[in-house]
Amino acid sequence: MCGIVGAVAQNNIVPALLEGLHRLEYRGYDSAGIALLNGKLSRLRTTGRVAELSKLAKERKFQGEIGIAHTRWATHGAPSERNAHPHFSGEMPKVAVVHNGIIENHETLHNRLQAAGFEFVSDTDTEVIAHLITLNLKKAPDLFEAVCQSVSELQGAFAIAVMEETHPERIIVSRNGAPLLLGLGEDGNYAASDASALLQVTKRMIYLEEGDVAELRRDSYRIVSCLGTAPYKEVPRVVHESELTNEAVEIGPYDHFMQKEIFEQPGAVANTLEMVLNAQSISPRLFGSEAENIFKQTDGVLILACGTSYHAGLVARYWLESVAGLTCNVEIASEYRYREPVSQSNALVIGISQSGETADTLAALSYAKSLGHRHSLAICNVAESALVRQTDLRFLTRAGPEIGVASTKAFTTQLAALMLFTMTLAKLRGKLSGESEFEMIAALRHLPVALKLALQVEAQAKVWAERFSQKRHALFLGRGMHYPIAMEGALKLKEISYIHAEAYAAGELKHGPLALVDKDMPVVAIAPNDTLLEKLKSNLQEVHARGGELYVFADADSHIQESEGLHVIRMAEHAGLLSPILHTIPLQLLAYHVALQKGTDVDKPRNLAKSVTVE
Repeated sequence: MCGIVGAVAQNNIVPALLEGLHRLEYRGYDSAGIALLNGKLSRLRTTGRVAELSKLAKERKFQGEIGIAHTRWATHGAPSERNAHPHFSGEMPKVAVVHNGIIENHETLHNRLQAAGFEFVSDTDTEVIAHLITLNLKKAPDLFEAVCQSVSELQGAFAIAVMEETHPERIIVSRNGAPLLLGLGEDGNYAASDASALLQVTKRMIYLEEGDVAELRRDSYRIVSCLGTAPYKEVPRVVHESELTNEAVEIGPYDHFMQKEIFEQPGAVANTLEMVLNAQSISPRLFGSEAENIFKQTDGVLILACGTSYHAGLVARYWLESVAGLTCNVEIASEYRYREPVSQSNALVIGISQSGETADTLAALSYAKSLGHRHSLAICNVAESALVRQTDLRFLTRAGPEIGVASTKAFTTQLAALMLFTMTLAKLRGKLSGESEFEMIAALRHLPVALKLALQVEAQAKVWAERFSQKRHALFLGRGMHYPIAMEGALKLKEISYIHAEAYAAGELKHGPLALVDKDMPVVAIAPNDTLLEKLKSNLQEVHARGGELYVFADADSHIQESEGLHVIRMAEHAGLLSPILHTIPLQLLAYHVALQKGTDVDKPRNLAKSVTVE
């Protein structure tokens, strides 16, 4: 959520700031702004897209060598120009701030600052930061110290970038619970929420850690850790060479990033499985050097995740229980963190997140540790994320950057990783014979090919999309390990087409949802040729008998025939335990083409953000 870009350079940094914001649009936002420090602070703000901000900057000849820019996703205060960042403090010396995250004690600070004479002109929690820094500048010897003092008084998860008029040669940035990194360039230094925003100017990155405050000048930088009490000490941080490429974050020949990412899934899954595709067996070391020892102590699994990652966890529960014979609980992270669950110290906690910065998942992981869970594993797509740094073990999916808000390739690579995890535990527990291991590795080796075949149903999905685009509601049905896939299909449809869609375990139809079925309520069913197929067919008959229109994704040999009110798309093959991964593809294609028919913003659906870094 939100995006920060900052720069201190030897040339005009406005193009770099705006390009950085453009590359952060995928995170979700409803307003944008930029501030420059040319002796005095000046800014431009808009409730339009970054393209509109760029147009304003060009019209007003906005140029400078030091500046900060921001895309805002509204939390406190409606989307409006006065609530857009950057925010200024009206007192001298004038301070400019951009901020990601939420300041939980902003009301207390607001009252204190108002009593001290500060006038508030926005509805945001961010404005308290600008005023607080200004207040602390009256007693601190320097902006750097004032920011350190201020962040120690802030509660919540946040990342900030600060400029101040009497120190026009630098930017101060800080990270506490929200992602922020530095970029070291030849002509200046930079800061951003995401590496993709800085690829245009540098590949040399420093990922700030919790409590870090950094000072950026044109030719130097310094970082201190403001955890604990003053005096704060300068700390070394590793400089990384980013492996991202400009091509990876550009749309190429596709119409939308979501379309690109759907079709990248065969390669993304192949990359994620690369370490086992040419192997004859799997090794716990895939998950870290201590994995074998930890896995041998594991007597249960607790999965914490949100949204699409939660659906991946639900599929994994079926796999872990049936293949590894291990109890698995899957929790919505935002709910788990406020429960008082009975914890098992030897239950391995798994956090699943595409970005590794999902606030609820990080908080739930910390909560699980406080309850006595001894070991944790991150399944994540970002190597330097907070989630990866906070777990004992990790498995990095290799999906590459995912720009579309509606997750596609991150989901299927998470599932691939969770199957490897299942196989590893099953092997260590004596539940996976050598022959079964060989067969499952062969199935994984074939998976990228199977995904390419699954993409061939696109033309049929387009035909269905024409019918769906006229509907207002839809039901999705699945059984067993395909019920979470039905949940994911419903989520995709509602996310990008704004059609209300809900998923149910098909056996639950007669317990309520059947009352909704009529000719105007399309019912999508996932019908693989597995042990539950005959049960599912009975559920489909219940829909058909009541005049419902059925859209069935079936395996080639499932013997479900098209008829009046029953439409079938056949997958090329049945994939056994890997079937949920394959059946995800046509559901993504259906949602994508329905959104195209309806003319919605496929990559940036309304009200949503890609990286959910606030509670």
